Amino acid sequence: MTDTPFTGDAGPDGARPAGAAPPAAGRPDPAGPDAVSCRGLDYAFGETKAVQDLDLSVAAGEVFGLLGPNGAGKTTAIRCITTLLPVPAGMVRVFGHDAAKEKMAVRRLLGYVPQQLSADASLTGRENVTLFARVFDVPRRERSERVAQALAAVDLTGAADRMAKTYSGGMIRRLELAQALVSAPRLLMLDEPTIGLDPIARTSVWEHINAVRHATGMTVLVTTHYMDEADQYCDRVALMHRGRIHALGTPGELRAELGERRAAAGTPGDASGNASGGASGGASGGASGEKGALPTLEDVFRDVAGSGLDEEGGDFRDVRSTRRTATRVG
Repeated sequence: MTDTPFTGDAGPDGARPAGAAPPAAGRPDPAGPDAVSCRGLDYAFGETKAVQDLDLSVAAGEVFGLLGPNGAGKTTAIRCITTLLPVPAGMVRVFGHDAAKEKMAVRRLLGYVPQQLSADASLTGRENVTLFARVFDVPRRERSERVAQALAAVDLTGAADRMAKTYSGGMIRRLELAQALVSAPRLLMLDEPTIGLDPIARTSVWEHINAVRHATGMTVLVTTHYMDEADQYCDRVALMHRGRIHALGTPGELRAELGERRAAAGTPGDASGNASGGASGGASGGASGEKGALPTLEDVFRDVAGSGLDEEGGDFRDVRSTRRTATRVG
């Protein structure tokens, strides 16, 4: 993997002083505000409340996972944070900037990879990233170098001048990651970044995300349905259901908490295991139904969301969008 040359230095809208080192990956930056702060966030589509009274803080430098079934409100929350949906003043802040009053300042700090395909198949990889550099107002004198850096960061230099329609699913997702990185964002927002990819391609995408994150101190906010990804790569996770957060903590903490509740209730599994790690320990404790085994993050997900097959779990449009994206990158 090519080492990323990004420095991650904040621009005029960032809180990090010139010359200051970025925070260690996965740790808050004590010199600045939270990367994301939501207070009492509500959003409705007509009579349907997608997000309800959401309180959420994402520390600078961490990888934060927003989990939940279809229709939980994850994508709506992401769109509010990215200013794609309007919110009242004071509800959402990104590195201290109000998403309602300072939309442009917020957008300059963001890189966003939506669930829907954002790459243009009729352009080369380099042309796609250059287009995003223009959209994000990367200065013309820096544009060529920044495009080359973004492509190198995701190992696409060799394929940069090929048409995107010739790329594999994993390469397309890496191209979209390069598009989001070209503006050197302090906060990277990823909505189902590995949907439709095989296990090898999923691992490759996360390796590139982590390489850039460790080099720059960039904050990552990700939604995913893959519990193994959240367990392995996220420092903390929040589980949403019907617009509200029902559980928040490191993956290890949430697994241990469920284990303790099961032990107290006399249900299969108990509280044994190590709850101190954010991304370690995963499913290594054995099958969750075995006596003495620590529950998995999937068990926590099921505990919060139930079967996931209730009538309020997303709609036809959600299913169509997910399957369309999976088909196009698969």
